[in-house]
Amino acid sequence: MIPREVFEETLLHFFAPIRPFLEDPSVSDIMINGPGQIYVERRGLLFLTEARFESQEALMAALRNAAQFVGKHIDEFHPILEGRLPDGSRIEAVLPPAAPDGPSVSIRRFSKEKLTVERLVQFDAMTPEAALTLRALVASKLNIVVAGGTGSGKTSMLNALSSFVPEGERVVVIEDSRELSLQREHVVQLEARPPDPRGRGAVSIRDLFKATLRLRPDRIVVGEIRSGEALDLIQAMTSGHGGCLTTVHATYPRDTLTRLETMAMMSDVDMPLVALRLQLASGVNILTQISRLQDGTRKITHITEVLGFDLDSSSYVTQDLFVRTYQGIGPRGEVLSQLVPTGTLPRCLPQLQAHGTDLPPGVYKAAEQHGSSQGAG
Repeated sequence: MIPREVFEETLLHFFAPIRPFLEDPSVSDIMINGPGQIYVERRGLLFLTEARFESQEALMAALRNAAQFVGKHIDEFHPILEGRLPDGSRIEAVLPPAAPDGPSVSIRRFSKEKLTVERLVQFDAMTPEAALTLRALVASKLNIVVAGGTGSGKTSMLNALSSFVPEGERVVVIEDSRELSLQREHVVQLEARPPDPRGRGAVSIRDLFKATLRLRPDRIVVGEIRSGEALDLIQAMTSGHGGCLTTVHATYPRDTLTRLETMAMMSDVDMPLVALRLQLASGVNILTQISRLQDGTRKITHITEVLGFDLDSSSYVTQDLFVRTYQGIGPRGEVLSQLVPTGTLPRCLPQLQAHGTDLPPGVYKAAEQHGSSQGAG
């Protein structure tokens, strides 16, 4: 058997045109649009590079080696590759005939530096008051969904939020492809597995979820909700498994709930829509919305509480606890913005106090000012 170190070095040899970017900590994404066009993302902005693969066959050879490295097979009948490179970077490739202009590849790199809450505050992704609020919400075992678009920083935010889980709790993590690195000691990592070329040995997120419920978890963390496992998570949330954390692709808080609803309907469980909506509104407590702004920075834009589902209007009832306000563009092209408390106290406040936590003074002060301005009006 070829030693892993030799295999890794051989694989990197095939990826020689982009190896400098794989070793550059400032690069967060590498996008290969065929052999002759390679882009990288630095600090949220895209740049066309001069790097090139010699030919389409050279690029295909690199992808075949990447597939072999992760124990997968690619050809015209299996034209999609999902996997990881030796440094942990996530690779997604679509090959001909599904990509008629040549292989299309995206490599998502993960920072070696763990983004702590303190660092996110320094980057102005959140304020100290928002961080203290999230600490109280996580510690009080509320179910939190981190939502955002592609590349908005959902995984980094989920990693950071994990630092608020009280020590001594057992956390079970379920992922399609391992990306999370939770900042806690007692963590059990589970990873889904696709079928082999003969269709055998598949282990789905839903399979792992059912096993997790018997592993005595204090917390369940699902790296990303993509399909019918949404229903399993919602039912866990409403059946005593508090403190669940997950991410989902969505661009606005209300979209997050309808996305979860749609994905829950992809399961093989036939449930009346009204019952599903009531369970979803009861299970999900907090939405943390993240966006990548025009200047490439990644920020929390909303911290929103889910209050329930209104049967009369057939709509989810939510209230924003924090909202990012915008003041224009600065002299260096940066987006001027600030995440501020809305002055609304969460309905879940008694649960926070029951767990020995509380909101920061700035949230109460905003609530007082909000009440004064309403009284004056």
